[in-house]
Amino acid sequence: MKKTILYMGTVLLMLTVSCSDDFLERPPLDDVSEETFWKTEEDLYKAVNGVYSQLPAEGFIYDDGASDNAHAQYPWESTATVVSAGSIITADDAGWNYEDKRRCNYFLENADAVENADPDLLNRYKAEVRFIRAYSYFRMMCKFGDIPLVTSTLDIEDVNIPRTPRAEVLDFIITELEDISEMLPVTYAGGKPDEKGRITRGAALALKARVHLYEGQWEAAVDAAEKVMNLGIYELFKIDSESESDLKDNYDEWVDFDGEEDRNNFRLGLRSYEALFHEEYEGNSEVILDRQRIAQIDDNFLNTYLPPGSIGGWSSVTPTQELVNSYESYKTGEPAELPSAEQRATWYDNDNPEFREEFRNRDPRLYATIMFPGSPWNAIEDDFTFEWIQGASNMSQTGYNFRKLVDPKIYRENIGNYTNVILLRYAEVLLTYAEARNERSGPDATIYDALDDIRQRSGMPPVDRNLYNTREKLREFIRNERRVELALEGHRYMDIRRWQIAPQVMKDIKNLRNTVAQDRVWDDKLYLMPVPQSQRDLSDNLLEQNPGY
Repeated sequence: MKKTILYMGTVLLMLTVSCSDDFLERPPLDDVSEETFWKTEEDLYKAVNGVYSQLPAEGFIYDDGASDNAHAQYPWESTATVVSAGSIITADDAGWNYEDKRRCNYFLENADAVENADPDLLNRYKAEVRFIRAYSYFRMMCKFGDIPLVTSTLDIEDVNIPRTPRAEVLDFIITELEDISEMLPVTYAGGKPDEKGRITRGAALALKARVHLYEGQWEAAVDAAEKVMNLGIYELFKIDSESESDLKDNYDEWVDFDGEEDRNNFRLGLRSYEALFHEEYEGNSEVILDRQRIAQIDDNFLNTYLPPGSIGGWSSVTPTQELVNSYESYKTGEPAELPSAEQRATWYDNDNPEFREEFRNRDPRLYATIMFPGSPWNAIEDDFTFEWIQGASNMSQTGYNFRKLVDPKIYRENIGNYTNVILLRYAEVLLTYAEARNERSGPDATIYDALDDIRQRSGMPPVDRNLYNTREKLREFIRNERRVELALEGHRYMDIRRWQIAPQVMKDIKNLRNTVAQDRVWDDKLYLMPVPQSQRDLSDNLLEQNPGY
């Protein structure tokens, strides 16, 4: 699929360089300066597109690896391994980053230098860049709390900036998102400079809803989510047929179907959920914002990080048993009946058919998200059945692998993966609405409807209104639904912190044999990451350290 946004820029901005003919006709790169740039709308176009390259990519899987959803087994890939183990003492690669903010500030300071630029286009470009800056500050604030709020480019001698109180950073983020939501279009017509995939009003409002949700500002979160819902342009992605390879997966071995209609409901729910992340369906009706990729340049490594070593993957981030346990019964919509860890291990070690029963009749999203022993996936490889090979190179330590976010078509064709990565999608907005409205005023029909939309898309039955009829009961249901629907998308890290449940859920990870895959110790200092010592040294210790480090 052709990517609609190219990330271009200049040496001055330290951005990715385009190969377009007109750019090749410009002066040599080492001659580019403020005097030769910032002259035309084309310069603005290239500069703003370059800033887009600072949007986060697939690294969010490591946030799940730092939570109870997943195990990140390689400490050289991210800080998730030491964060989840409770042994982190520094955070040089945990998100303390100002390169993206500097690029945004530089653009905003210089964009007005372009004479005769269309004022509406200029203001729109500025709004796009302000969104990227606000998004970056929000992600950093969530990890570190108080952070230096810098809204202008700094000279080298001005680097000693103290941490800004978190409340001020939060106010800045919300104010920015409120302001730019009025400047950004609802949709883009397509074609330069209105390519589909640019930041929209919906993106600003969806991010604002997330910010308010994380802060427990229920009324504001409901309001922002409703504004997204009322735009009328987003809907949950669904497909109405299966590919030839998908049809070969025999789910009759795993689900007791009540006829052909039930079988189709299950299978199309599974396919709809997994396909919304595949390149074939980029820019689908559910996507509010995705990180665009440039073919042949901007690699997406999820096809390498997630699959098992048996098919060329690294098993970098793998599901925990606790995540597997969270998928409900397909038949009843109630929590699944699960064996004890000891019983599961006995069945597994003795190749007892009883072991398979745990994986029968579960939420279709389980089969779309997780490879478990015996699970089929013909799309990735003919007659593929997942087998856990304990101790082998690049194999899972938990007994499971993720298949969600892995694009099997790209794997089969043995080509580079340049699939866009979804950053904001409509299902999250519906979950935000449901949680915030329930916390604000308790169960009502609109909450159930939002949850039912998500569940029925994936083939699950609607919420039992009689069972989940109080704020407390519905709260636990929503939290589990959020965990299942958004698994591996980076949300769980903050969810367990904002819900204050991390001390209860960050337990040792056991594998299918009930042996420890990772020792974990929770310490309340882990609600915030440590300020990198390298940054403290550069600031002559003006940057105060977070408690406990």
